[in-house]
Amino acid sequence: MSSLHVLLRKEWRENIRNFKLYWIPIVFVIFGVIEPITNHFLPEIMKSVGNLPEGAEFAWPEFRGEDIFVSLMGQYQMIGILIIILAFMGSISGERKTGTATLLYVRPMSFSQYFLSKWIVVNAIVLASVWLGFLAAWYYIRILFNSVAAGEVFAFVGIYSLWLVFAVTVVLALSAWLPTGAVAGLSILVLIVFQIIDGVVGTYWTVSPWKLSAYAPNAFGTFADQSAYWMSVGLTVILIILLVLLGMYMSKKNAAKTLV
Repeated sequence: MSSLHVLLRKEWRENIRNFKLYWIPIVFVIFGVIEPITNHFLPEIMKSVGNLPEGAEFAWPEFRGEDIFVSLMGQYQMIGILIIILAFMGSISGERKTGTATLLYVRPMSFSQYFLSKWIVVNAIVLASVWLGFLAAWYYIRILFNSVAAGEVFAFVGIYSLWLVFAVTVVLALSAWLPTGAVAGLSILVLIVFQIIDGVVGTYWTVSPWKLSAYAPNAFGTFADQSAYWMSVGLTVILIILLVLLGMYMSKKNAAKTLV
Protein backbone atom coordinates (compact mmCIF):
# COMPACT_ATOMS: atom_id res chain seq x y z
CA MET A 1 0.00 0.00 0.00
CA SER A 2 2.96 2.34 0.58
CA SER A 3 3.90 1.89 -3.08
CA LEU A 4 0.40 2.97 -4.13
CA HIS A 5 0.70 6.00 -1.85
CA VAL A 6 3.95 7.02 -3.56
CA LEU A 7 2.39 6.59 -7.00
CA LEU A 8 -0.66 8.62 -5.99
CA ARG A 9 1.57 11.46 -4.83
CA LYS A 10 3.49 11.24 -8.12
CA GLU A 11 0.27 11.48 -10.16
CA TRP A 12 -1.05 14.32 -8.05
CA ARG A 13 2.14 16.34 -8.45
CA GLU A 14 2.21 15.60 -12.18
CA ASN A 15 -1.28 17.00 -12.64
CA ILE A 16 -0.31 20.08 -10.65
CA ARG A 17 2.77 20.63 -12.83
CA ASN A 18 0.82 20.31 -16.09
CA PHE A 19 -1.97 22.54 -14.65
CA LYS A 20 -4.73 19.98 -15.28
CA LEU A 21 -5.69 20.26 -11.64
CA TYR A 22 -6.49 23.92 -12.27
CA TRP A 23 -7.74 24.42 -15.83
CA ILE A 24 -10.11 21.43 -15.98
CA PRO A 25 -12.19 22.54 -12.95
CA ILE A 26 -12.18 26.12 -14.26
CA VAL A 27 -13.60 25.02 -17.62
CA PHE A 28 -16.38 22.97 -16.04
CA VAL A 29 -17.26 25.78 -13.61
CA ILE A 30 -17.39 28.30 -16.47
CA PHE A 31 -19.89 26.09 -18.31
CA GLY A 32 -21.83 25.70 -15.08
CA VAL A 33 -22.10 29.47 -14.70
CA ILE A 34 -22.80 30.27 -18.35
CA GLU A 35 -25.63 27.77 -18.85
CA PRO A 36 -28.22 29.23 -16.41
CA ILE A 37 -27.27 32.85 -17.18
CA THR A 38 -27.53 32.32 -20.94
CA ASN A 39 -30.88 30.55 -20.70
CA HIS A 40 -32.28 33.24 -18.41
CA PHE A 41 -31.32 36.17 -20.63
CA LEU A 42 -31.77 34.40 -23.99
CA PRO A 43 -35.18 35.98 -24.77
CA GLU A 44 -33.76 39.50 -24.23
CA ILE A 45 -30.67 38.64 -26.29
CA MET A 46 -32.78 37.35 -29.18
CA LYS A 47 -35.03 40.40 -29.07
CA SER A 48 -32.05 42.74 -29.27
CA VAL A 49 -30.05 40.93 -31.97
CA GLY A 50 -32.62 38.59 -33.54
CA ASN A 51 -33.86 41.12 -36.17
CA LEU A 52 -37.47 40.13 -35.51
CA PRO A 53 -40.17 42.12 -37.36
CA GLU A 54 -41.66 44.96 -35.35
CA GLY A 55 -44.50 43.74 -33.21
CA ALA A 56 -43.57 40.09 -33.68
CA GLU A 57 -43.84 37.97 -30.57
CA PHE A 58 -42.06 34.68 -29.99
CA ALA A 59 -43.26 32.45 -27.19
CA TRP A 60 -40.17 31.28 -25.32
CA PRO A 61 -40.51 28.11 -23.27
CA GLU A 62 -40.59 28.54 -19.52
CA PHE A 63 -37.44 26.87 -18.27
CA ARG A 64 -37.25 25.40 -14.81
CA GLY A 65 -34.12 24.76 -12.79
CA GLU A 66 -34.37 21.04 -13.54
CA ASP A 67 -34.28 21.82 -17.28
CA ILE A 68 -31.09 23.83 -16.85
CA PHE A 69 -29.37 20.96 -15.05
CA VAL A 70 -30.28 18.63 -17.92
CA SER A 71 -29.12 21.20 -20.47
CA LEU A 72 -25.80 21.59 -18.67
CA MET A 73 -25.37 17.82 -18.63
CA GLY A 74 -25.82 17.90 -22.41
CA GLN A 75 -22.92 20.35 -22.64
CA TYR A 76 -20.77 18.11 -20.48
CA GLN A 77 -21.73 15.09 -22.58
CA MET A 78 -20.08 16.59 -25.65
CA ILE A 79 -17.53 19.22 -24.66
CA GLY A 80 -16.81 17.75 -21.23
CA ILE A 81 -16.15 14.26 -22.58
CA LEU A 82 -13.88 15.71 -25.28
CA ILE A 83 -11.93 17.54 -22.57
CA ILE A 84 -11.52 14.29 -20.62
CA ILE A 85 -10.32 12.44 -23.73
CA LEU A 86 -7.85 15.13 -24.82
CA ALA A 87 -6.53 15.74 -21.32
CA PHE A 88 -5.92 12.12 -20.32
CA MET A 89 -5.57 10.08 -23.54
CA GLY A 90 -1.79 10.10 -23.13
CA SER A 91 -1.73 9.31 -19.41
CA ILE A 92 -0.07 5.93 -19.98
CA SER A 93 0.68 5.74 -23.70
CA GLY A 94 2.32 9.17 -23.56
CA GLU A 95 4.69 8.04 -20.82
CA ARG A 96 5.67 5.02 -22.91
CA LYS A 97 6.24 7.17 -26.00
CA THR A 98 8.40 9.80 -24.29
CA GLY A 99 10.31 7.24 -22.23
CA THR A 100 9.44 8.83 -18.90
CA ALA A 101 7.83 5.56 -17.84
CA THR A 102 11.29 3.97 -17.83
CA LEU A 103 12.05 5.77 -14.58
CA LEU A 104 9.12 3.89 -13.02
CA TYR A 105 9.48 0.52 -14.73
CA VAL A 106 13.08 0.03 -13.53
CA ARG A 107 11.82 0.15 -9.95
CA PRO A 108 10.08 -2.70 -8.13
CA MET A 109 6.56 -1.58 -8.95
CA SER A 110 3.17 -3.22 -9.22
CA PHE A 111 1.53 -2.43 -12.54
CA SER A 112 -1.83 -2.85 -10.86
CA GLN A 113 -0.99 -0.05 -8.45
CA TYR A 114 0.49 1.98 -11.32
CA PHE A 115 -2.80 1.88 -13.23
CA LEU A 116 -4.90 2.35 -10.09
CA SER A 117 -2.96 5.45 -9.09
CA LYS A 118 -3.80 7.08 -12.41
CA TRP A 119 -7.41 5.89 -12.26
CA ILE A 120 -7.93 7.29 -8.76
CA VAL A 121 -6.33 10.68 -9.42
CA VAL A 122 -7.97 11.24 -12.81
CA ASN A 123 -11.38 10.31 -11.44
CA ALA A 124 -10.84 12.64 -8.50
CA ILE A 125 -10.03 15.55 -10.83
CA VAL A 126 -12.91 14.85 -13.23
CA LEU A 127 -15.56 14.24 -10.57
CA ALA A 128 -14.50 17.26 -8.51
CA SER A 129 -14.58 19.43 -11.63
CA VAL A 130 -18.05 18.26 -12.67
CA TRP A 131 -19.48 18.58 -9.16
CA LEU A 132 -18.07 22.11 -8.89
CA GLY A 133 -19.64 22.92 -12.25
CA PHE A 134 -23.06 21.65 -11.19
CA LEU A 135 -22.81 23.40 -7.82
CA ALA A 136 -21.97 26.68 -9.58
CA ALA A 137 -24.97 26.16 -11.85
CA TRP A 138 -27.15 25.35 -8.84
CA TYR A 139 -26.27 28.67 -7.23
CA TYR A 140 -27.39 30.67 -10.27
CA ILE A 141 -30.40 28.43 -10.86
CA ARG A 142 -31.67 29.27 -7.35
CA ILE A 143 -31.30 32.98 -8.15
CA LEU A 144 -32.58 33.07 -11.74
CA PHE A 145 -35.07 30.20 -11.87
CA ASN A 146 -36.43 28.11 -9.02
CA SER A 147 -35.07 26.21 -6.06
CA VAL A 148 -34.32 22.56 -6.79
CA ALA A 149 -34.30 20.12 -3.87
CA ALA A 150 -30.83 19.12 -2.73
CA GLY A 151 -31.70 15.42 -2.68
CA GLU A 152 -32.76 15.55 -6.32
CA VAL A 153 -29.64 17.44 -7.36
CA PHE A 154 -27.30 15.03 -5.57
CA ALA A 155 -29.13 12.02 -7.02
CA PHE A 156 -28.92 13.53 -10.52
CA VAL A 157 -25.21 14.33 -10.27
CA GLY A 158 -24.50 10.99 -8.57
CA ILE A 159 -26.03 9.00 -11.44
CA TYR A 160 -24.14 11.08 -13.97
CA SER A 161 -20.91 10.62 -11.98
CA LEU A 162 -21.06 6.86 -12.57
CA TRP A 163 -21.11 7.53 -16.31
CA LEU A 164 -18.07 9.81 -15.91
CA VAL A 165 -16.17 7.10 -14.02
CA PHE A 166 -16.97 4.76 -16.91
CA ALA A 167 -15.73 7.36 -19.41
CA VAL A 168 -12.47 7.90 -17.50
CA THR A 169 -11.92 4.15 -17.22
CA VAL A 170 -12.43 3.70 -20.97
CA VAL A 171 -9.85 6.40 -21.75
CA LEU A 172 -7.24 5.06 -19.32
CA ALA A 173 -7.73 1.41 -20.35
CA LEU A 174 -7.29 2.37 -24.01
CA SER A 175 -4.25 4.47 -23.09
CA ALA A 176 -2.69 1.42 -21.48
CA TRP A 177 -3.44 -0.64 -24.59
CA LEU A 178 -2.97 1.62 -27.63
CA PRO A 179 -0.84 4.53 -28.91
CA THR A 180 -2.11 7.99 -28.06
CA GLY A 181 -3.63 8.73 -31.48
CA ALA A 182 -5.61 5.50 -31.47
CA VAL A 183 -6.76 6.22 -27.92
CA ALA A 184 -8.27 9.52 -29.04
CA GLY A 185 -10.09 8.03 -32.02
CA LEU A 186 -11.44 4.97 -30.23
CA SER A 187 -12.43 6.96 -27.13
CA ILE A 188 -14.45 9.37 -29.26
CA LEU A 189 -16.10 6.40 -30.97
CA VAL A 190 -16.99 4.65 -27.71
CA LEU A 191 -17.98 7.65 -25.60
CA ILE A 192 -19.43 10.14 -28.08
CA VAL A 193 -20.43 8.35 -31.29
CA PHE A 194 -21.98 5.42 -29.42
CA GLN A 195 -23.82 7.93 -27.22
CA ILE A 196 -25.30 9.57 -30.32
CA ILE A 197 -26.24 6.17 -31.77
CA ASP A 198 -27.88 5.21 -28.48
CA GLY A 199 -29.87 8.43 -28.51
CA VAL A 200 -31.09 7.79 -32.06
CA VAL A 201 -31.93 4.08 -31.98
CA GLY A 202 -31.70 3.36 -28.26
CA THR A 203 -35.44 2.87 -27.92
CA TYR A 204 -34.84 -0.77 -28.84
CA TRP A 205 -32.93 -1.43 -25.61
CA THR A 206 -33.12 -0.06 -22.09
CA VAL A 207 -29.93 -1.36 -20.46
CA SER A 208 -26.47 0.02 -21.26
CA PRO A 209 -23.91 2.42 -19.74
CA TRP A 210 -24.90 4.98 -22.38
CA LYS A 211 -28.39 5.07 -20.86
CA LEU A 212 -27.14 6.57 -17.57
CA SER A 213 -27.21 10.12 -18.92
CA ALA A 214 -30.78 9.49 -20.05
CA TYR A 215 -31.78 8.06 -16.66
CA ALA A 216 -30.11 10.84 -14.63
CA PRO A 217 -32.90 13.43 -15.24
CA ASN A 218 -35.37 10.96 -13.73
CA ALA A 219 -33.89 11.96 -10.36
CA PHE A 220 -36.04 15.10 -10.65
CA GLY A 221 -39.20 13.00 -10.81
CA THR A 222 -39.88 9.29 -10.66
CA PHE A 223 -38.06 6.49 -12.43
CA ALA A 224 -40.34 5.01 -15.06
CA ASP A 225 -38.39 1.76 -15.20
CA GLN A 226 -36.48 1.04 -12.00
CA SER A 227 -35.31 -2.40 -13.15
CA ALA A 228 -33.74 -1.06 -16.36
CA TYR A 229 -32.01 1.70 -14.40
CA TRP A 230 -30.52 -0.62 -11.80
CA MET A 231 -29.50 -3.12 -14.49
CA SER A 232 -27.72 -0.32 -16.32
CA VAL A 233 -25.95 0.67 -13.10
CA GLY A 234 -24.92 -2.92 -12.46
CA LEU A 235 -23.71 -3.41 -16.05
CA THR A 236 -21.71 -0.19 -15.88
CA VAL A 237 -20.02 -1.21 -12.62
CA ILE A 238 -19.11 -4.61 -14.10
CA LEU A 239 -17.68 -2.97 -17.25
CA ILE A 240 -15.67 -0.54 -15.12
CA ILE A 241 -14.13 -3.44 -13.18
CA LEU A 242 -13.34 -5.33 -16.40
CA LEU A 243 -11.79 -2.23 -17.96
CA VAL A 244 -9.67 -1.61 -14.86
CA LEU A 245 -8.41 -5.20 -15.06
CA LEU A 246 -7.72 -4.73 -18.79
CA GLY A 247 -5.81 -1.53 -18.05
CA MET A 248 -3.68 -3.27 -15.42
CA TYR A 249 -2.92 -6.16 -17.78
CA MET A 250 -2.09 -3.96 -20.78
CA SER A 251 0.07 -1.64 -18.64
CA LYS A 252 2.28 -4.61 -17.80
CA LYS A 253 2.15 -6.20 -21.26
CA ASN A 254 3.11 -3.01 -23.09
CA ALA A 255 5.84 -1.98 -20.67
CA ALA A 256 8.42 -3.42 -23.07
CA LYS A 257 7.31 -0.90 -25.74
CA THR A 258 8.57 2.01 -23.69
CA LEU A 259 11.16 4.08 -25.54
CA VAL A 260 14.50 4.39 -23.81
